[in-house]
Order: sequence, then structure tokens, then C-alpha cells
Amino acid sequence: MNNIVIYHNPACGTSRNALAMIRNSGNEPTIIYYLDTPPSRDELNKLIADMGISVRELLRKNVEPYEQLNLAEDRFTDQQLIDYMLQYPILMNRPVVVTPLGTRLCRPSEVVLDILPESQKRAFTKEDGEKVVDEAGRQIK
Repeated sequence: MNNIVIYHNPACGTSRNALAMIRNSGNEPTIIYYLDTPPSRDELNKLIADMGISVRELLRKNVEPYEQLNLAEDRFTDQQLIDYMLQYPILMNRPVVVTPLGTRLCRPSEVVLDILPESQKRAFTKEDGEKVVDEAGRQIK
């Protein structure tokens, strides 16, 4: 039974690394390509609450809509920021991973290791060459 969900952008190396670590634990998650299928307002509010972060912490800053909408200004309510994330899904930072052990914004990608129910099955090296899991499946700190 699948009990892991990843809000994924395949163009993002961090998201690809998190997905690969989920798979390295022996799980095949439900993959939500959030740019094509954004979460609903209720889902987005729940994800933010479950992560225990502010709406602004989920907001991606280095994308065009952020600048165009002047979102750096502190005049927007949380619900206005959510409105913008719903209208422009690229504003949602990723990857967000949901497991029975918690919900996290997995930046850096190895944050996912904290919430995976099963340990890593083998060594894992991120796309940039950084080793994060040793041959025994233990996280390298």
C-alpha cells in the first residue's frame, strides 16, 4: 500500500534527488506533478499546517511571478499569498513530501530521510556528486 506522496517538479534537481531517495527506501510514492495539478486551497493550507511553516516559507522567490507581483513586500496576507500560489503554481517551493511520519519541504533533498518509514536500501549519491547515504544505508552527516 502506497503511503508516501511527493509534490514533484521533474525539472528540479532537489525534487529528483528526494524522489530517488524515496525509491531507494523501497517505496514508490504517489507523484503529484504540482505544476500540472496544483493542490487545492484546502490541500495547500493543510500541507503548510502539517509542515509547521509559514506560508511565506513555502513561497519560491527566484521565479518571475514573485518579482512581477512584488511578493517581497510585506503587505500580503497569508491567504493572498496562497491565492498567488494557486494561480501561479511555480511559486510553490518543492519538493513537498508527505509520509506517515510527517510532511516536509525537502530542501535540501536529504530532509526526506527524516520522514521515510523505511531506511535506505543502499548507498545514495545526489546528482551533484554529494554522498548522503553510505553502503549500509545510513545517512552521512
